[in-house]
Amino acid sequence: MRTQHLVILYMAFAAISIAVNIGAQAAAIYVYTGPFSIAISMLIGTAVGLVTKYVLDKKFIFLYASESANQEAKTFLLYSVMGLATTAVFWATEYAFELAFDSDSMRYVGGVIGLIAGYIIKYHLDKRLVFK
Repeated sequence: MRTQHLVILYMAFAAISIAVNIGAQAAAIYVYTGPFSIAISMLIGTAVGLVTKYVLDKKFIFLYASESANQEAKTFLLYSVMGLATTAVFWATEYAFELAFDSDSMRYVGGVIGLIAGYIIKYHLDKRLVFK
């Protein structure tokens, strides 16, 4: 796959995953506004975004097919582990925006910025360590 096409596709999938993540967070906040609602919404958004991004990356970016359910589980686990550091970047940025601005919309802006930075890092980790 040509580099330019790959970059455009990866950016599109990142945008889809960001929209899914932020949408899931907004839905979670809509449903539950009690104690720890922001942390819970971030966790839900992260989980939904992770699965979405994994499926898209695996199939269309890295053209990877698992040979067994066991290999699929290991690949998803490794993909998830690679996402831990990048998730920390995302969460820290989103939470910093929450603390700085005390605004839902600015928290989401921080989330988008954190997700973009995280996806750039994650691509390189996945390329070298997950989908080799």
